[in-house]
Amino acid sequence: MKEEKEIIPVIVVGGGPCGIAAAAELKKRGIESLIVEKGSVTESIRRYPKRMRFFSTAENIEIAGIPFATGNVKADRNEALQYYRKVALYFKLKFQLNTTVKAVEKEGELFKVITSGETLYAQKVVIATGYFDLARQLNIPGENLPHVDHYYDEPYAYSFQHVVIVGAGNSGVEAALELYRHDVHVTLVARGEDLKPTAKYWLVPDIKNRIKEGKITLITNAEAVRIDEKSVTLDVAGETRVLPAEHVFLLVGYLPDGTLLQDSGLKPEPISLLTPHNTKTYETDVKGLYLCGTILAGIHTEKVFIENGREHAIAIAEDIGGSF
Repeated sequence: MKEEKEIIPVIVVGGGPCGIAAAAELKKRGIESLIVEKGSVTESIRRYPKRMRFFSTAENIEIAGIPFATGNVKADRNEALQYYRKVALYFKLKFQLNTTVKAVEKEGELFKVITSGETLYAQKVVIATGYFDLARQLNIPGENLPHVDHYYDEPYAYSFQHVVIVGAGNSGVEAALELYRHDVHVTLVARGEDLKPTAKYWLVPDIKNRIKEGKITLITNAEAVRIDEKSVTLDVAGETRVLPAEHVFLLVGYLPDGTLLQDSGLKPEPISLLTPHNTKTYETDVKGLYLCGTILAGIHTEKVFIENGREHAIAIAEDIGGSF
């Protein structure tokens, strides 16, 4: 006798804040879901710098109506990890962790969710994979050397060394200040004429003063063109400059996973990675397949945060709830 396959009401791809928000909002409406996550719960936040503090206030990154209790106006990484885990526990959400979703295929009225371990079946699917997992590449020689990272973690391994940070946005500024305060010789490389305007406003006066004092070096109108074992070669307004570097951070941003979107029958724009969808329900051109959170912004990841991504979760849950 042929064994019947288990059909899950909704599979949520991605276990970050927006994926948890979507599953929690569904649960509030009596709809069970399974969150399939390639890493741990809130993997992206776990990989943030260990002492990072959020730009948004704690109130603005609450999800599913659960208050975010903190002694500070802005929560830090550790508080966020605790909070989102507790929200998942409160709603008794189901997870399948350390499982990569390779494709989502429509099969009649159902979806086949093809993972690294097995094929799952669902009535609806929500893709909430965010963007932090895929770092932008400079595609220069030496980018994959052991002393080069696309993610900054903490300062202690780099004290008394020369560190070059490529990227003068929020991540670069925050890393430069923390490294400087742990006795690191820091050089910050900016592609434009100054720091990017995305830097947290309360950090800008701090780093400007450190640059003025000569404690942090800022090189503008520059691009990294080569990384070697102990140095970084820059093109600075057409001139070559070589910097000593015992470690290099390439903090030039992150991208959503366009491959997964394509392998799920969607058609993101080749350059922007924006994917056609209903702007009210966030359902894509594939009926029953939804996008939630930063994945909706394509490469413009600065336009969607937890505070508006959580609204996607509500709209999606309401639309799915009307079909069950």
